[in-house]
Amino acid sequence: MLIGAHVSTAGGASKAIARAEDIGAECMQVFASSPRAWKVPPMPDAEVEKFKAESERAGMGPTVVHGKYLCAIGSPDPELVEKSVVALTAELQTAVRLDALGVIFHPASHRGQGFDAALPQFTDAMKRVLDGAPGDALLMLETSAGSGDHIGSKFNELAQIIRSVDDPRVAVCLDTQHVWAAGFNIADAEGLEQTLKEFDSEIGLDLLKAVHANDSKKELGSAVDRHDNIGEGLIGKDGFRNIMGNKAFADVPFYLEVPGFEKGGPDAPNVEIMKEIRSEVAA
Repeated sequence: MLIGAHVSTAGGASKAIARAEDIGAECMQVFASSPRAWKVPPMPDAEVEKFKAESERAGMGPTVVHGKYLCAIGSPDPELVEKSVVALTAELQTAVRLDALGVIFHPASHRGQGFDAALPQFTDAMKRVLDGAPGDALLMLETSAGSGDHIGSKFNELAQIIRSVDDPRVAVCLDTQHVWAAGFNIADAEGLEQTLKEFDSEIGLDLLKAVHANDSKKELGSAVDRHDNIGEGLIGKDGFRNIMGNKAFADVPFYLEVPGFEKGGPDAPNVEIMKEIRSEVAA
């Protein structure tokens, strides 16, 4: 189990590796470009090679690319869907070039048309993204907190998407805060077992390829996406001991997306807390 974090690529993707090292991260998550702008400029070949060399030098674990917050391939707006497909394809192409594990993206909202109505276009969009970025990088659906019309707070929804796309490169990232907000009591031993049993039955634990490690500012079942630092939220350190001590997560990389104790994003103290918990549950 590697402990990583989301880090900035300001100044070039290769710069992210030193930032990850500075906070003690063993793997990392990055954006391929600004998450709040549609354009994904192609990364220069020299920067790609520098990124790979720096990753090897640092012994960095798997890198994941986080998709843009703008993307919504379940929307009834054809223009928004098209922009989303173009952006996700470019991000997955970048992930392939960087030898990254893959792209993690929010299923986002169906904008009121209903999941069943959105499923065919969602499926088609994912297939187009995968076809447009051949290679080994995965396209990972992230579990959602469930607010509004957001897709993916129910494991069955993710399962239907995965079955419909029917591609071995489709996988899942479980966000601890999101599943907590969606009503899965992963902080409790019995609740976690029930959660994993349902995940395995609907999706399959073999498709769990990444974890977003976030504590929660909001209560269980709130359907509100609000991350907190590890141990400062309602999942708590005991909750993370419960999660990290479960064999289902033994070989899955964890990526922090917390606000940071100085409000600057994932930091060394959060990484250290996770490493301490990992040591405790391994003892």
